[in-house]
Amino acid sequence: MRKEEVLKCILVGILAITVLGLVTMVLWNWLVPTLFNGPIITYWQALGLLILSKILFWGWGGKRHHYPAHGPAPYWKQRFYEKFSSMPAEQREEFKRRMKEKWCRFEERTSEAKSDTSHD
Repeated sequence: MRKEEVLKCILVGILAITVLGLVTMVLWNWLVPTLFNGPIITYWQALGLLILSKILFWGWGGKRHHYPAHGPAPYWKQRFYEKFSSMPAEQREEFKRRMKEKWCRFEERTSEAKSDTSHD
């Protein structure tokens, strides 16, 4: 790369960080004090929040967090598939039933509510 391209990339990066920090600060100071009685933050605290969220939620690079559609499955998914496929058929159906019972109640309630309102 030429020096001009490198300088342009550096300037765009600095601009992006500056804008992200300002947007974070403005949104925080607009929402958090009003909604949650939280503190007003400075620009540097907003940048700190961005860095902290990067550490906590995105990780530090690498491809371990972004799985391609046709690439290898995450480790937990492979382990689940192995465990699930090795279960006897009765145990597998019981597991499915219990998961549906636990996590699919929203669908049942919405379909019941629709059927109740359709009679009016």
